[in-house]
Amino acid sequence: MKPTIDQTMQLIKELVEIPSPSGNTQTIISYVETYLKPTQVNMRRNKKGGLIVTIPGANQEQHRMLTAHVDTLGAIVKEIKPSGRLMIDLIGGFQFNSIEGEYCQIETSEGKTYTGTILMHETSVHVYKEAGKLERNQKHMEVRIDEVVHNEEDVRKLGIEVGDFISFQPRAEITPSGFIKSRHLDDKASVALLLDLIKTITQEKIELPYTTHFLISNNEEIGYGGNSNIPEQTVEYLAVDMGAIGDGQATDEFTVSICAKDSSGPYHYGLRKKLVELAKVNHIKYKVDIYPYYGSDASAAIRSGHDLVHGLIGPGIDASHAFERTHRSSLEHTAQLLYHYVLSDMC
Repeated sequence: MKPTIDQTMQLIKELVEIPSPSGNTQTIISYVETYLKPTQVNMRRNKKGGLIVTIPGANQEQHRMLTAHVDTLGAIVKEIKPSGRLMIDLIGGFQFNSIEGEYCQIETSEGKTYTGTILMHETSVHVYKEAGKLERNQKHMEVRIDEVVHNEEDVRKLGIEVGDFISFQPRAEITPSGFIKSRHLDDKASVALLLDLIKTITQEKIELPYTTHFLISNNEEIGYGGNSNIPEQTVEYLAVDMGAIGDGQATDEFTVSICAKDSSGPYHYGLRKKLVELAKVNHIKYKVDIYPYYGSDASAAIRSGHDLVHGLIGPGIDASHAFERTHRSSLEHTAQLLYHYVLSDMC
């Protein structure tokens, strides 16, 4: 049976609860492999650690590729302070203020994990008069470890060292009104949609018109997740990633967002028009939008020199790179557009 949107939302919740900052994604890739194993699809890992799923189609001379990324924002230990607290360096493009007060997990190179909280050094208003005015940056933000540590030596005895990965607690919740709110919906919401699309294709024994590859990429947040391992026969490349919401944006939490342009420039006009037409014909609610400070795996593929027709769609995600949220209706419309896209002719 085709997965329901409720099942997809539960899958999203499971995915966001698995720590996977860019550079440390092996656990979640293994989870995806296990999830897809019953489908018996052809799977392989590329050298970067991403996962490529291939489903043969009627036309094996022209291929499609769809991608979504499991890597997330995160941090890394930059310095162990004399106080026993940690200075951090950010992984991905976000602001320090978006993680102030957040619970986190530190994973050592030996596989041990410790919890902590990301705070301003000068948090206490009873001690620091200018606490509210100080800039939230690397100098002032630090991790308070939930262990009895008084100095650098105590921290090192735990096995924590410079270079250890730090992930943020997602705080995932599905509300009765149909929202899912969590960190890392960018882009685990889209990953769940692709995984359930693969399930639908295999369980219902659907013959695709073209051989289709699904790349679960693991380095998108740092710019190069989907720029390689693209078969020569690939003609169309569709990134499935979040639609950005804010002032002046058309995207919302209730429709599928079709991107016309981001910071890399316009996406392929023909493919964009084809996606819009598919949405219209199949009564799928959509918005066409421009994301001004954004890049995708599809734009990374173009920049790396691949000769492709590239596009970008995804569910509308509010408060991107912070406490994100979307609605089940946006997920439903995105899932419907993906389904009709993989069954359609090329543009």
